Amino acid sequence: MDSIAEECNSLKKFYDDCFNKWFSEKFLKGEMDEACTPMFKAYQTCITKAIKDRKIDIGELQQDVLGTEKEKPPPPRRG
Repeated sequence: MDSIAEECNSLKKFYDDCFNKWFSEKFLKGEMDEACTPMFKAYQTCITKAIKDRKIDIGELQQDVLGTEKEKPPPPRRG
């Protein structure tokens, strides 16, 4: 899956690849480290800039919706 910002796609791929390798080769064997943290921070910085450049309200993205009156009801069942 691509990033929400095209300019961040390569950073997302590097992070995803690192995370998937870390998860399967280390985490599942009980090893904990922060090998992918630098890649995550670089991707996070790129996304934060893209969100600001597009004037997206981060507060709106962080709102709790599930389980509140803001949550849309599921479509009616057909049948």
